[in-house]
Amino acid sequence: MRWWSVANFVSNAGTWMQLTVQNLLVLQITGSAAATGLSMSVQAAPALLISVFGGAAVDRWPRRLTAAVSQALLGTVAFVTALMVALDRLDVTSLMVLAAVTGVIATVDGPACSLLGNDLVPREDVPSAIGVGALVHQAGRLTGAALAGVTVGFLGTAAAYAANGLSFLFVASVIPFLRPVRGADGHAAGHATKAKDGGTRDTMSVREGLAFFVRRPRLLALAGVTGVSAVFGRNYQLTLAVLVTGPLAGGAGSFGTVSTVLAVGGIVGAVLGARLRRPSVRVVGALAAAGGLLQVVAGMSPSLAVLLVMVLPMAVVESVSDTAGTAVLQTDPPAHMRGRVLGVWGSIGTVWSLGGPPALGLLMELAGARGALIAGGLIIAGAIGAGHLLRERRTTVPRVSPVANLETAA
Repeated sequence: MRWWSVANFVSNAGTWMQLTVQNLLVLQITGSAAATGLSMSVQAAPALLISVFGGAAVDRWPRRLTAAVSQALLGTVAFVTALMVALDRLDVTSLMVLAAVTGVIATVDGPACSLLGNDLVPREDVPSAIGVGALVHQAGRLTGAALAGVTVGFLGTAAAYAANGLSFLFVASVIPFLRPVRGADGHAAGHATKAKDGGTRDTMSVREGLAFFVRRPRLLALAGVTGVSAVFGRNYQLTLAVLVTGPLAGGAGSFGTVSTVLAVGGIVGAVLGARLRRPSVRVVGALAAAGGLLQVVAGMSPSLAVLLVMVLPMAVVESVSDTAGTAVLQTDPPAHMRGRVLGVWGSIGTVWSLGGPPALGLLMELAGARGALIAGGLIIAGAIGAGHLLRERRTTVPRVSPVANLETAA
């Protein structure tokens, strides 16, 4: 697990280095902010369309081999991009194609690497492993963004892509040496188990995987909680940027301070989330509702100082909630269905990530930055509270047995 965490840190740093440079590269080639946004959408689009098939592939194929091959392929794409940049052969069309290829590979790589990390620890330690992964992600993000500017300044844009390619190859070289723990059934984690008919469970179809997700009330509730939070909250880089530079009359430096506090809160939340032993949808909902109420208070902040005080717990609560939700998502389904469940989740999450910012932007146009934060927070807390009351009402309705009905009739 330590080797896997180191490898993930290197990979995350390389990925964020490339993402930072990619946006700058598109701007240099086109001079258009719209084209930059389009490149990000092109890379995310495959997750919307084919994540379920990527998850099915993860369930069918040996996990370590799948993760190693997908990492090597991502490294190859990064090296090809670096070569084209160095030779001045990269245009917008080529960049979009490479971004789309990266997105397709990621539909397999994402669930494969997530589940491989869980395979390295006993089941009871999976929440801790997910918390460590969140901590590594945050640290890699900060490091990669910082290294991007240094690398481009001294070595050029192509070097950032090459560095990301090397980071993928490093992960691929570590994977063969990882040893998954053995489950309670005596089989190593990450391998197909035998079904009752003598075949392997990982031959289940994508459609059956979708049906499994729809039939699981916990997963549907988790999707609802995460969806309302993603659309009406969480997009703090958008809402807080407008709040700081608008009503609070701050500048880019002030928003940089807010972003730093958000990052610190995310790291603290990842550490706290790693200590969760029994994550549940109820915990995720409670944390999301608390985050919504904190967002309401942040929207009413009279000064930057008050906002900074509120931003830290907002980021902590969000990070712990994400860790708990991921733990539920990756442990609730049986082992042979987890790749498909993550695939379905990838498609749902892409809808939120693509639809959330425009919806929130429209809300800000109508109500302003303060109004969007306050209204969004109230919607989050209200929707989760209403869902909880509805669930409690359903579970407390007394059931009358058929025998009691007969006795009453008599």
